[in-house]
Amino acid sequence: MSARFIITGTDTGIGKTMFAAALTQALGGVYFKPVQSGLDGETDSEAARRLGGLTASQILPERYRLHMPLSPHRAAELDHVEIDPDKLVPPQTGRPLIIETAGGLMVPITRRHLSIDLMARWNGAVILCARTGLGTINHSLLSLEALRARKIPVLGIAFIGEANEDSERTIAEFGQVRRLGRLPLLDPPGAEALAAAFAANFQLSDFMTADAAI
Repeated sequence: MSARFIITGTDTGIGKTMFAAALTQALGGVYFKPVQSGLDGETDSEAARRLGGLTASQILPERYRLHMPLSPHRAAELDHVEIDPDKLVPPQTGRPLIIETAGGLMVPITRRHLSIDLMARWNGAVILCARTGLGTINHSLLSLEALRARKIPVLGIAFIGEANEDSERTIAEFGQVRRLGRLPLLDPPGAEALAAAFAANFQLSDFMTADAAI
């Protein structure tokens, strides 16, 4: 089976789509967002394609497209849709598969399932995306603790934002997790600039396998 990476975050809106796009481009992989909440404007799949300079064949269609930018469980209710977790199982691909979750670990997908519950079934290695600003230590360590409690393998943590060496090192040490690198915020965030930033701040060899343990 090709490598499978699950891109999740300590919060929403921290740049995990940008990271997922960069990783997909670097690996020549395929991007998959199982549930999209919010259809007013650019979706995450559309943003990933634009940011990563990806081809149409590198973007898999979402299983659920929900209109309101809310937690999937609530957005689905407002759309009169029932999300079936079995339909969110990632497909087999001949290339590395990069899966972006909706929000963070504890986001409800249904009234009975959290995002982390599905991740435990997906047989992939998690890359936790974290901010570098104030509050990131607490959010990151709590996220790592939740993943560890469910025995979900973690490849490492990817920071996004301005450099904060002490916070990054503290999280890696207390969380006993590999620090993969830090992706700076780009202005403008074009495909060439993103590819260059990823190459400058991450080692591609760290992503050559999805095998990991925490």
